[in-house]
Amino acid sequence: MLNLELFFSYLKYEKRYSTHTITAYENDLGQFVLFGKQLVEDFHVEQADYHLIREWVVSLMNNGTKARSVNRKISTLKTFYKFLQREGVIDKNPTEHVIMPKMAKKLPEFVQEKEINWLLDGKFFTDDFEGRRDRAVISLFYGTGIRLSELVDIRFTDLNLNEKLVKVSGKRNKERLVPFPTEISETLRSYILVRNELFPDSLNYLFLTGKGEPAYNKLIYRIVKRQLSLVTTIDQRSPHILRHSYATHLLNRGADLNAIKELLGHANLAATQVYTHTSFEQLKKVYKQAHPRA
Repeated sequence: MLNLELFFSYLKYEKRYSTHTITAYENDLGQFVLFGKQLVEDFHVEQADYHLIREWVVSLMNNGTKARSVNRKISTLKTFYKFLQREGVIDKNPTEHVIMPKMAKKLPEFVQEKEINWLLDGKFFTDDFEGRRDRAVISLFYGTGIRLSELVDIRFTDLNLNEKLVKVSGKRNKERLVPFPTEISETLRSYILVRNELFPDSLNYLFLTGKGEPAYNKLIYRIVKRQLSLVTTIDQRSPHILRHSYATHLLNRGADLNAIKELLGHANLAATQVYTHTSFEQLKKVYKQAHPRA
């Protein structure tokens, strides 16, 4: 098992993978080795061929292992045998032609328009610092579709209340300007007023904790989860669900897909097209409910 130990050292010191990730690799390879020993008495992982690996994949699927987990295990083997090939231990990678099982596409969940309106138009937020901040957080997420990390990083200099624009730094530090509705401008002004009264010497970050320190991801996540729990029963109640809701509602109301792509800061259109599937599923649901012969 020397090659396994060398591989795990490679993951730790060269690839700098986390302990959690390395443990997952160890478990996957351990399961494969155990399977091999059940079929071959003197099994050595370096001697595995395509047929044995394929047989393992089939057994996993037959035992009810989900496609996502099977694909991860195959990826583990591919990485391992690629390492052995690089080190000159084997000549040919036995995973080269192993096909990943297809995974069913999971459509993004989203909050219904009526539920968002109920939350933002109702009396769910207090009028103190935290209440105004929380309303501003929910409003900005839903009004712009920005990511959690993008919201947490917003500075005052990124915000233009008169032009109703916010500058955010997305993935790969790509900046973009995102417009927001007029009512959000008023919500932000209300929050900023009490924020500056309580913390006049605070840092330039827009959103703060109750102690005047920059807001952090977990705090914002808890705010969103708590507020969405008041109006929706969907399983996922996170900032990213508000991003899904933003995109889905825009598309349902006729927005151009390319425009949504730019607003979301997606690198390519494929990432945005998932929302067309969500909208189509919604259309089918409406059809089944409304058509007399559906």
